[in-house]
Amino acid sequence: MAGLDPRRVVVVGGGISGITSAIEIAETGTEVTLVERSPSLGGRVAGMFRYFPKLCPPYCGLEIQYRRIKANPRISVMTDTEVTAADKCADGWKLSLRRNARKVTDRCTACDECTAACPVERRNPHNQALDATKAIFLPHRLAFPLRYAIDAQACPGASCGKCVPACPFGAIDLSMQPQDLELTASKVIWATGWKPYDAARLAHLGFQRVPNVITNVMFERLAALDGPTGGKLLRPSDGKEAKRVVFVQCAGSRDDEHLPYCSAVCCQASLKQASFVRETYPDSRVEIFYTDRRAGDNEDFLRKVQSDPNIVFTKGKVGQVTEEPGSGDITVVAQDTPTGPSRTAIADLVVLATGIVPETSLAAIPSGITRDAYGFLTGSHTEGFEVVGCASRPSDVTRSVQDATGAGIRAQRSLAVR
Repeated sequence: MAGLDPRRVVVVGGGISGITSAIEIAETGTEVTLVERSPSLGGRVAGMFRYFPKLCPPYCGLEIQYRRIKANPRISVMTDTEVTAADKCADGWKLSLRRNARKVTDRCTACDECTAACPVERRNPHNQALDATKAIFLPHRLAFPLRYAIDAQACPGASCGKCVPACPFGAIDLSMQPQDLELTASKVIWATGWKPYDAARLAHLGFQRVPNVITNVMFERLAALDGPTGGKLLRPSDGKEAKRVVFVQCAGSRDDEHLPYCSAVCCQASLKQASFVRETYPDSRVEIFYTDRRAGDNEDFLRKVQSDPNIVFTKGKVGQVTEEPGSGDITVVAQDTPTGPSRTAIADLVVLATGIVPETSLAAIPSGITRDAYGFLTGSHTEGFEVVGCASRPSDVTRSVQDATGAGIRAQRSLAVR
């Protein structure tokens, strides 16, 4: 793929930051290629139930952005595509891409006939592995593009092939192979986002060892109406309604053995999720064990949550999480730091507020760009390159959108003076 417009901008990452930058640039007249490694756009925001500051469903905002992308011929979207190298060249940047084989073509209408024929299941990453889909799947109900994909690791391929005759539109091509491509661009915006800290490394907090200990991103899918439980807060072990919920703040964060930094959004997320529990079950009780309460720009919301007598805040570090034999209930033991003695709470469900880890922490990064000790890219020290959103620091949705908008404006201004 050569001979592209030298004024083209490539945006790497199709989450809320990347989408925002791409739209801002394209709507001022510049060609943009938006590259996303997963089968659909939306990133982590697409997996949320609600988000700050308005506590509205993310699909509202995403659908508007998807419409702007569809309506703008200057935006080219490449899903299932990874950047394997990005090098500075005389006229801008040269990017090497690997476009993975989706094995479903754009003839797909998302009719769902294929899933009934598919005999293979795989854990559903969109729902944080809390349920399963078939090996041929729609990423989520408002996926963009609205097209099925095949999980190459789960699908046995042509040795099965039952989905092929089931598709009435001939949209399944099991012979499809990955492609290696090249792009040139005058500017690159890096918006690769974040992933949650691996809670399996927090043995003392019971994740995986205790079935009813989950992470904050898993809780978000439990609360979602299109999630694995239809929005009911049911604990994984037995489907019991979770009316006694304990939130464990700084799960791995501000800890020299795990994440030494504060992820900035975890307190707000737990305040939000505590309110979900109380809305869902009026007779519920929530306890939040915290190190410090950091509400950012949402002090009013913190005060509102604190006013609920059935949400108890305890300043203390959780040191032990165990399962009660037979009942599936959980005992949480924490050191109540202001008073000294330990405190014990009994819960139906424990939610670990795990922190933000940049997706750039292990991945290859562009030549000439550095990252800090935690994996965040340290800024635009090379001409024609910008880092936005959680690739540069922990950020909430509002700050990520502001950051991405600014990067888009700066990119367009620099092109205008060429």
